Amino acid sequence: QVQLVESGGGLVQPGGSLRLSCAGSGFTFSSYVMNWYRQAPEKGRELVAAISSGGGGTNYVDSVKGRFTISRDNAKNTVYLQMNSLKPEDTAVYYCNFRGARNYWGQGTQVTVSS
Repeated sequence: QVQLVESGGGLVQPGGSLRLSCAGSGFTFSSYVMNWYRQAPEKGRELVAAISSGGGGTNYVDSVKGRFTISRDNAKNTVYLQMNSLKPEDTAVYYCNFRGARNYWGQGTQVTVSS
């Protein structure tokens, strides 16, 4: 069955960096646009970044442009989110996602930015 498994979250000080990973299985990973979403406490889920199936196209929400980089390795069925210059407002649960027959989601990984 389809699985998305995120990892790499944690506690980091403002200005620090983290790299999230999302490993996909049970589907043809290289055929799909992959997305990273986040959900902060008491807020809706927000699309943070997206990458085309081949990796040549990316999009970002304005609040992370210049700080976050999405990438993928189709040989490893993995999508990444490199997060630099982290701010307290980046604190959220981060989810990877793709839209196949329906929306598929991972279990999420917590990112906390705090001193």
